[in-house]
Parts: sequence; C-alpha cells; structure tokens
Amino acid sequence: MSNAPLMPKATAVWLVENTSLTFEQIANFCKLHPLEVKGIADGEVAAGIKGNDPISSGQLTREEIAAAEKNENHQLQLAVSKVRLPEPPRRRGARYTPLSRRQDRPNAILWLVRNHPELKDAQIMRLAGTTKTTLQAIRNRTHWNSAALTPVDPVSLGLCSQMDLDFEVNRAAKDRPLVEADHGQTLVPAEVTTRPHYDEPSTEAEVFGSASVKKPEEEADFDVDSVFAKLKDLKVKED
Repeated sequence: MSNAPLMPKATAVWLVENTSLTFEQIANFCKLHPLEVKGIADGEVAAGIKGNDPISSGQLTREEIAAAEKNENHQLQLAVSKVRLPEPPRRRGARYTPLSRRQDRPNAILWLVRNHPELKDAQIMRLAGTTKTTLQAIRNRTHWNSAALTPVDPVSLGLCSQMDLDFEVNRAAKDRPLVEADHGQTLVPAEVTTRPHYDEPSTEAEVFGSASVKKPEEEADFDVDSVFAKLKDLKVKED
C-alpha cells in the first residue's frame, strides 16, 4: 500500500465514474481487487462514498489517464509529489499492550523493580508499557492487588524483547555513578588460607631428629674402682 493513492476506494469511485479505464487498470492503481472495482461499478461496494479526483490532488495527470484509456495494457503510474511533507514526529509514550497481556503488566513491573533497581521510571514504563501512576503504586505497595502480585520476567510474558531489556539495563548501568571499592575487608588469597601453619621439614635431621653423639673422650673417662664397687654391692644383695 506504499504506492497506493490517498483514499483508494474514493479514487476508484471517481475513476469508474469519469474514465473508461478497465477494472484491472483501476484495481492495479488503487491496490484493490478487480472484483471489488466491479462491485463499485455495480453499486454494491463503496455505496455512499464520494469520489476523490486524483488529478486535482496531484496523484494523476490527464495525459496518464488518456494513455491508459487508449492502451489496456498500460498501467497507471502514481505521480511523484513535488512537495515533500515532513514526517510527523513520533509520540513517545507507553507501549501498546494487548488486552490479553495487560493483566500481567503489574507482575512484570514488580519483577523489574526488584531485579533491576537501577532502571529509571521511564525505562520501566517503556519496557512494561505502563503508566507512572501504576508504577508508583506498585513501587509503594499501594496497588489494589499488591498482595497477589508475583514477579515475572517481562520477556517471558511477551511484553518486551530480551534485546530491549538488555539495552535498557546496560544504559542504566552506564548512567550509574562509579562507587569506590571498599578495601577495608578483602578475601585472603587461597595460597595463604591453604598453607599449613607449621614449616615443613626440609632436611633429614629435621625429619628424624638429631641424636647426641658422645665423644670418645667422654666414653673413656670413667673410674674403674667405682665400677667394681658397684658390682660387689650387686653380688652381696643377691646372696
């Protein structure tokens, strides 16, 4: 319908009444079915619709109509407008939500509020297709159905796509101020926590212990008389 004239049925009514074009030519130009054009000619379709002159509106020229009337194989070409109208600005508001999904919006809003507190109100409104009044009511727990609400991912509910959600989350993350890391308490490295508290022995002496070895001089330094005296005492006690 991008190449169709403005008000195609009204234009078809005018062409049927004021030209000798075939039904196929009119149907092709107005993007209609030939039987629908035939119904217009029979008065069964578009009853009460006033014809729209495509020549006065600059959509057709008299030469183009005359050429098509002489040749049935010639297709009417929509005239290019010399005036370019600026596109109307798109109004940015709440996204349209089907009726079958509107009852799920409060659950999606609650999920976004709990799981992504960094999102702004405008971002949540775009993702869930809601209004600021409903958002504030759910955030402040003044919604009429707050007790029965259950947080549900809006992507699974079909309220938005995963790409839209990721885009808004990343955008909110960039807008958040940087928070300095708290180095007061940090985790100890694993090498320190898994290291035993004692030093492992590295030499054979540390493993088995070092025995005191007596010097030969110490072994030879003894009193013979005292040794035999002790032996005599032992024999007397045995008798």
